[in-house]
Order: sequence, then structure tokens, then C-alpha cells
Amino acid sequence: MKDNITITFFSNFLLHHQTPFCEAMVKRIGDGFRFVATEPVPQERLDMGYKNLEDAPYAVNAYQDEQAYQEAMRLGYESDVVILGAAPDTFIEKRLKDNKLTFRYSERFFKKFRWRFHPKIIKIHFKQDFLQRKKEFYMLCASAYMVSDCRFIFSYPNKTYKWGYFPEIKIYDSIETVIANKKKNTILWAGRLIDWKHPEEAVYLAERLKNNNVDFEMNIIGTGDMEQPLKNLIISKNLQNRVHMLGAMPPERVREHMEQAEIYLFTSDKQEGWGAVLNESMNSACAVVACREIGSVPYLIEDGVNGFIYDKRGKNSLYRHVKKLIDNKTMRETVQKHAYETMKDVWNAESATDRLLHLIDCLQKGTETGYTSGPCSRDQ
Repeated sequence: MKDNITITFFSNFLLHHQTPFCEAMVKRIGDGFRFVATEPVPQERLDMGYKNLEDAPYAVNAYQDEQAYQEAMRLGYESDVVILGAAPDTFIEKRLKDNKLTFRYSERFFKKFRWRFHPKIIKIHFKQDFLQRKKEFYMLCASAYMVSDCRFIFSYPNKTYKWGYFPEIKIYDSIETVIANKKKNTILWAGRLIDWKHPEEAVYLAERLKNNNVDFEMNIIGTGDMEQPLKNLIISKNLQNRVHMLGAMPPERVREHMEQAEIYLFTSDKQEGWGAVLNESMNSACAVVACREIGSVPYLIEDGVNGFIYDKRGKNSLYRHVKKLIDNKTMRETVQKHAYETMKDVWNAESATDRLLHLIDCLQKGTETGYTSGPCSRDQ
């Protein structure tokens, strides 16, 4: 790969989940990397404690003025490599015609009903990809279910690679000490309190644990439409002394709670395209019990090794895994350690950056990466 390669990453806005990858890229290729934001951070996100990162030295904010927009258009065409996330195709139309190396970066297409005809998806991904099949146009899958969605609409054949989100990874001096200092039998749930994240499943789990005389404490972090109904449910189940709703807090505080919790619950359904809280909770050495339908779960969790995967159709699955982790300290601590190692060694921004640069080099040379798992391995 040439030393002065230029890579531009387009997405809607820059959040803390993307900055570690961007900063790792800057370390590797310096001023050759740019992140183009096409819209400002929504106020809803800022109200949740997210930071406005539009002043990052590598950021180009295409929405600010005409000059910034034209610079974004120039980068979209002239960069050696473009990664297009949640941003308009306008920025890559010209480069695709000239067969410049381009990656689309996306969560799964069909988060609700795959069988439903969706003309926008068909137009963007089937028609556009069909015209580019012999060209340098590839898919970085930010969901383990993206490849099946691609097959469903006959797009990106043999062009799909595992990818995801790469939030900040903490390296602890002693992961054994972190695990030993966790609060006994503490269970954590964190996220927006909305229907498809299913926070009510955590409360029903708590009810069952209490009814079976299991010693535990559960914390729920977040706000949303389900906040009051959830509070009412906790009261109706007489769980006020066991389940605590902590409201919204900045990402740094959420990580502190993850470091203190032994078990993390991830209960979303298939509408959770990726779910960066899985990266964060595993990095914090939580023993995670997560729903199979979440986009990041099949990539990050090896069931029974570094976490547990449950099926929503199996009513006892979630309870069984949590009860097993509470009862078996040796198993729990082994899972916690393996979860941390997965993030530290493989699924992190530095590793992803190295692997992506190697993938780019291989695609330019027509060779294979040699990766059989993890970021930039084939998913097909």
C-alpha cells in the first residue's frame, strides 16, 4: 500500500462510538484521513449526554456551508478509498462511475419485515450494486445479519466483510482485579427505554429471580417513552428494593456502572442494528446475556465462552443463563475474562484499522486477507 493513501469516511454525524476508529486511522495515515459529517448531532443525543465533536481536527462538516459541502464532494471523488455510512449516495456517484475503491458501511437493511417490498432499498442496493458488480464496490457489514439481507435482494455477492462499531477500549492493568472488585450479583441494563429494546424483559427477569429467592440487585440506565410504564411495572411487582432506575447519564458514567456490574443484559430485538453497548460491556468484563437477534451478537459472542446468547422464543433461556452465572462463580469469572480479551485483542479500533488497511491492500492486489474471523474477514 502506498504511504500517502487518502481515506474518507462519510456518515451522518460523529459520535464517541466512531472517534476511536477515526483516531486510529489518523495515527496510521495522518492527514490522509477525513471524516465527513453530513448533518449536525441531533439535540436528542446531546440531551442524553453525548458530546458535539464537530471540531475534531479530521472532521469536515458538510452541512455548515457551501465551501464545506464542496470539500466533501471533492473528497468523495478524489480520495483513494471512501467508506460511505449513513450519508447520501451523492458523494460517491461520480467515483463509482470511474471504478474507484469504495465501501458501503451499513447495519442490516431489513430491521422489521424482510418480506415487505421496499423500493428504496431495492433501488439503492440491488440496482446500484448490480451495475457495479465487476467494480471495486464492497460492503462492510455492521450487522451479522447484513449478509443474509444482501442475499435476499441479490446484492454484493462475494463482496461482504465483517465490520461493526469500535467504541473506546480500556486496557486495565489487572483484569482480575476489575473482576474481583465487581459488586456481587449486580445486573445492569442500559439504553433508551423504548419498545424494541425491551427493558421490560429485565423487570420480568427480576421478578422471577426474586420469586426463586435469588440474591441480586438490578440497575436500569436510560430514559424514553417506556420510563413511566417501567416504573409502574416495578412497583406492581414489588421490586423497588431490587430494581433501581437511574435515569440518563453520560457515556463515561455508564462505563463506570458496567465496570461494577457482574452481569449485563442486552434484550433488544432485530431492530438493534449493531449495539455498541455490547462492545463496552464486554470490555468492562461483564458476563453478557444477549438476544440472538441483535446485529453485533453473532460477531462478538461465542456462546458459552465469552458470553451467552438467548432466543426470545425460548421463554426460559434468559432466566436460565442469568441464574447459571449467578450460581457459578468460576464460570462467571471465566466468561468475564474472555469477554474482555475479545475486545482487547480483536474487536477494537486499532485492530480494525490495521485489518482494513490490509484488506484495502489485498483488494488492490487481488489477493485474500487470510482473516477467518473478526473485522474484515469474509462474511458470506
